[in-house]
Amino acid sequence: MYSVGDKIVYPMHGAGVIESIEEKEFLGQKQDYYILRMPLGDMRVMIPTTNVVGIGIRGIIDMKEIDGVLEVLKGRSVNVNTNWNKRYRENMVKIKSGSIYEVADVVRTLMQREKNKGLSTGERKMLNSAKQILISELVLAKGANQLEIEVIIDECVNYCI
Repeated sequence: MYSVGDKIVYPMHGAGVIESIEEKEFLGQKQDYYILRMPLGDMRVMIPTTNVVGIGIRGIIDMKEIDGVLEVLKGRSVNVNTNWNKRYRENMVKIKSGSIYEVADVVRTLMQREKNKGLSTGERKMLNSAKQILISELVLAKGANQLEIEVIIDECVNYCI
C-alpha cells in the first residue's frame, strides 16, 4: 500500500505523486482511491487501491537507476521490424509493461527511426505518448523540470545517431 506523498508510476499514463487517498462511491460500492497528481499537464487521476497490483502500479526509479535509463537511450536500435503494424504492436506491449527501460527503448527506437526514415501518424502519436511517460518519471526521479529532461533525452538519443 502506498501513502500520501509517494511517487508512483501508472503504466500508460506516467508518473505522479499521491495527493490523497479518498473513499468514493461508484455504482453503489464504496472503495478507496489513490488521487494521483501528474506533473505534466497538471492532471489528476483516481486509481482504485485494490487494483494496484493488477494495473502494474510501481514506485518510481531511484537516482542510481536513472543512469541505466540514459544508457538505454544512448544505445542503437537492433532488429527493428520493417512491418509497421507488427512494430507498433511490439512497441505497445513494451509501453504497457510499465517498465521505464522498455519505454525508453521505444522512445529511442522511434526517435532514431523518425530521424532516418520518418514515422507514420500512429507511430508519431506513440512516440509522443511514450516520451511523456518517460519524461514524467524522470522529472520526479531527478527533481528536474520537463524542459531539462527533454534536452537530456534528445542528447542521449542523438549521441549514437
